Amino acid sequence: MRFLFAAILFLINLFSVAYALQKDLSGSSENEQLIRNNPNAAFVKIKRDLNKALQENNQNAAALCYQYLGKLFYYQAAYSQAVKYYYKANEIFKKSDDRPNLAKNLNMVGEAYYYGKQYGIALSKFQEALQVYTSLRNHGGMAACYGLIGQTQEKNGRYSSAMKYQRQALAEYRNSKDQRGIAKIYENMGSIYEDKLPMDSALKYYQLAFKLNEHNADDQAQIEILNNIGDVYRKTGRYAEALDYTKKAKAMSLKMNDQYQLSAAYRDLSKNFSLINRYDSAYQYSELGRNIFLKIFTEDNNKQLTLLQTLFELQQKDDAIQRFEIDKKTTHLIIIATVLIIILLILLAVSIISRQRLKLRNEQELNAQNQSLYEVQKNAIKAELELKSKELTSNTLHVIQSNQFLDELKAEILNMIKDDKRDQKKRLQQIIQKINQSINHDRHWKEFSGMFEQIHQAFFDKLKNYAVDLTANDLRLVALIKMNLSSKDMAIIFGISQDSLRVARYRLRKKLDIPQGENLSSFIQAL
Repeated sequence: MRFLFAAILFLINLFSVAYALQKDLSGSSENEQLIRNNPNAAFVKIKRDLNKALQENNQNAAALCYQYLGKLFYYQAAYSQAVKYYYKANEIFKKSDDRPNLAKNLNMVGEAYYYGKQYGIALSKFQEALQVYTSLRNHGGMAACYGLIGQTQEKNGRYSSAMKYQRQALAEYRNSKDQRGIAKIYENMGSIYEDKLPMDSALKYYQLAFKLNEHNADDQAQIEILNNIGDVYRKTGRYAEALDYTKKAKAMSLKMNDQYQLSAAYRDLSKNFSLINRYDSAYQYSELGRNIFLKIFTEDNNKQLTLLQTLFELQQKDDAIQRFEIDKKTTHLIIIATVLIIILLILLAVSIISRQRLKLRNEQELNAQNQSLYEVQKNAIKAELELKSKELTSNTLHVIQSNQFLDELKAEILNMIKDDKRDQKKRLQQIIQKINQSINHDRHWKEFSGMFEQIHQAFFDKLKNYAVDLTANDLRLVALIKMNLSSKDMAIIFGISQDSLRVARYRLRKKLDIPQGENLSSFIQAL
């Protein structure tokens, strides 16, 4: 009895597993069909399945949904978006150690990078997949990886390496007797030879692929091979054979409604007719190819726009749901936070009032201290200015006394020169020359100017607003006038006569552009 009951349970479980598997397979088939024919509806369905899988914590189902989303964007040529979803599936397959699906998914990632022209990353992903398939001893998967690696190496211009991998793929497919795989590798090898320009070898492998696909009744694969054979004949100047194969490709494309291959066939026919100087036919097929290309481009754009619109609308709905949940959860917190904020505001107000009172008292005390310090500093500055003024006056008197002494000494030496003692003249003349240099020497001016600026701050800057071409002697004269020195003292300081000083004052007046009738000394004192 127990054995019978156990057997019944076993059969029930077996049928359940079979039903689930059949359901997954039918769902997979439905997803594949929708992805190709109606990407908008496919996205909505897969997204719904993904949300359900995530809610039920069904990681395997979620990974497959991510994979389907990646495939959907891959077929729309949105490769970066496809890679994003493929990587999400990758993470789940790695965590669950689902190596067969991981290897398959890595090849999908590599193909997205391959068609996005990022061949370096694509190659690394194909190699990762190859390692997984090798560890699983999955020869079919290894063959697929070898073929993809060879295609990528061909794009990188590494034809020897590309051919080596294609031969490895061919060996694996032959061992497993996979005729479709063998045909695909023959086509890849023909493409490599076509790039390297030994056209007879290219034609040989294309024809081998053609025979296998014809035997397998793989019409879809036949179209591209027919176009490739036509290309080889055209490139070798055998235009009649080229036209024959390209027309066959055109007929099969029309029969299967394959717009992409039909556009390629029209372009090849246009090139062929152009080479045999049948330009009307060349133009006709060129226009037909262009029109189909524009139609395909428009349809693809419309599909992408529709898909993007669906993405946008679903994102808005998801955002709205998330906002609602967040609002619901935070309402209670907001009420509590509001009460706390009110209490804090009251405490803050009390604290601010107390701090303001303390700050006001401190400011009053600080102002009193600052006022006292200001008076002290003011008196100190006043005393310092008085001291500097005395030093400046002393310095000026020193200059005057020095120059007076030098004038007297000069006069005395001049009298000595007038004597008849001729042997003293040369030496005395040298002394006079040194005295003349000493009278006009500027050794005291720097010290004088520094003290003057401290007493009369920014005086020279104001002066330059009236004239910018003032010489050093002009500035000295202005400074001495500002100090109210007499003309006699100024003449002694400069070592010139009072007549020369009057000339210097006149020139300074002109440079400062002082109006007629205005006193020079009054003008300078007012600065």
